[in-house]
Amino acid sequence: MSTESPTEARGKAPTGERFADWADGRLGIYSLARSNMRKIFPDHWSFMLGEVCLYSFLILILTGVYLTLFFHPSMTEVAYHGSYVPLQGQMMSEAYKSTLDISFGVRGGLLIRQIHHWAALVFLAGMLVHMMRVFFTGAFRKPREINWVFGVLLLFLGMFTGFTGYSLPDDLLSGTGLHFMEGAILSIPVIGTYLSFFLFGGEYPGHDLIPRLYSIHILLLPGIMLGLVVAHMIMVVYHKHTQFAGPGRSNKNVVGMPLMPVYMAKAGGFFFLVFGLIAVVAGLAQINPIWAFGPYRVDQVAAGSQPDWYMGFAEGLLRIMPGWEISIWGHTLVLGVFLPLAGFAVVLAMIGVYPFVEAWITGDKREHHLLDRPRNVPTRTAFGVAWLTAYGAAMIAGGNDILATHLHLSLNSITWFVRICFFTGPVIAFVATKRICLGLQRRDREKVLHGRETGLIKRLPHGEYVEVHAPLGQEELHTLTAHQQYEPVSHAAAVTADGAEGKPTAAGTLRARLSRVYFGEGGQIPKPTVEEYQEIANGHGDH
Repeated sequence: MSTESPTEARGKAPTGERFADWADGRLGIYSLARSNMRKIFPDHWSFMLGEVCLYSFLILILTGVYLTLFFHPSMTEVAYHGSYVPLQGQMMSEAYKSTLDISFGVRGGLLIRQIHHWAALVFLAGMLVHMMRVFFTGAFRKPREINWVFGVLLLFLGMFTGFTGYSLPDDLLSGTGLHFMEGAILSIPVIGTYLSFFLFGGEYPGHDLIPRLYSIHILLLPGIMLGLVVAHMIMVVYHKHTQFAGPGRSNKNVVGMPLMPVYMAKAGGFFFLVFGLIAVVAGLAQINPIWAFGPYRVDQVAAGSQPDWYMGFAEGLLRIMPGWEISIWGHTLVLGVFLPLAGFAVVLAMIGVYPFVEAWITGDKREHHLLDRPRNVPTRTAFGVAWLTAYGAAMIAGGNDILATHLHLSLNSITWFVRICFFTGPVIAFVATKRICLGLQRRDREKVLHGRETGLIKRLPHGEYVEVHAPLGQEELHTLTAHQQYEPVSHAAAVTADGAEGKPTAAGTLRARLSRVYFGEGGQIPKPTVEEYQEIANGHGDH
C-alpha cells in the first residue's frame, strides 16, 4: 500500500499533466471541456455551408495578416522602379506601388493576394447561400431570431469590408469604385457633402482616403465581424443545432455525432479541403490584375469596370434607375442615385426583421429546433425565391455593358428588359414557386394515403385495372407528416384585459390578412388525418 501523499504523487506526474492540473485549477478548462466537447451535432450536407463561411473567414484573417506586412497605405506619389517593366518610371501612389511589389517582388505574394481575394468571394457567397438555407428551412424561428440578425449584419459588414479591401490598391478599377461611392454619398440629402468631405479629407479624392480605408479594413470591420462570429457560434452551442424531422428527433433532443472526436476530425479535414480548393482556384484563375488597369487617375475610368459580385446588386439598381432629379428650395436632389441605395438598405432591413414578422403573424411562442421542408411553407418559400429573382435581375443590370459588348446586343434594350423583369420577375417567381410547393404537398399527401407507385398494373376480379401502390415505411411517413400547420387568424379584434373582444385594430386587421395569405385556403394543403390513413390502409378507400 502506497504511503505517498497526493502532493508527492502530483510531483512525480509528467510535466504536461502537472501543467494541465495547474491551468484547470485557475481556468476551469477541464470542467468546461467535459460539458461541451461531447455536445451532439446533427449530420446533414447543408450544415456545411456555415462551415464554409467560417473557414473562409479564417483564411481571410491568415492571408490578411501576411499582406499587411508588405502593404503601405499611403497616397504619396512616387516613381515606380520595380519588377514590372511596362510601368517603369510611372508616377503612382505608394499603395499601388506596394501592391505591385507584393505581386511581383514578394515570394508567394501574388498567390496570397489571390487567395485573399477569392476567399472573400467564397465567404460572402457562402454567407448568402447559408442564410438562404436558414430562411427556407425556418431555422431563424425562436430562439434563433438574434442569430439571424447577426447573420444579416455579417453579410452587410462583409460586403463593405470587401469593398474597402479591393479599394486599397489604388488602381484604376478600384478608383472607379470609389468614385461611385463618392457619388452615392453626395446624393444623400442635406448631409451628403459633409459626409464626403469627412471621409475623403477634403475634395475628392483627397489624401487621407487610403489610410482611412486601411484602418477600417484591417481593424474596425474585421473586429466587429470577429465578435459577431464568436457570438454566433456561442449561440449555436447554447441553443443546440437545428435538425431535420425524422424518427426519434424532436424539439427536445438532437440526433447526431459528438463534437469530440468525430465532428472535430471531420471539421478539421473540411477546413483543409476548403483552404486547398481556394488555393487551387487562386493559383489557376487570375483575379484583380491591377497591373493591367494602371494607377488611378481622377480623369480616367476603366473600360468595362465591374465590382465584385456581392456589390453587383447595388450597381444594377443604379443602372436600371432613370436619371431623376428634382429641385427643392434651390437644392438638387439626385433621386436616380439616392432612391436605389435607400431601397438597398430597406431590403436589408426587411430581411433582418423577417423572423419577428413571421412570429407575429403565426403568434407562435414555442421554441423550434426541427427544420421545415421548404414545400411545407409555400408562402415563405415563394417570398425567398421572389427576392432571389429580384437580386438576379439587378445583378444582370450591373453588367449590362459587358452583356451588350460580348453578346452584341443593344445596351438600351438590356436595360429596359431588366427594368421590366425587376418588377415582374419576382411576381412571376412568387406565383410559380407557391404553385410548385402546393403541388409537392399534394403529391406528399397522395403518397401518405396511397403509398408509393410501383409501376405494376393489377386486374381485379370484376375486370377493373388498378395500379399497385407499395405502402410507405414508418420513417418516410413520419418525415412527410411531421410538419406543423398553423390555422389562419379568423378575426382582427383586440382582446381587453377582462378577456372580452374589443374593436378591431389596424395591426390586428393586417395580421389577419397576412395570416390568411400564409395559412388560409390556397396557402397550404391540409395534412392527411389519422382517420383518412386508417380508412385507406384498411381497404375501405380508393386504391
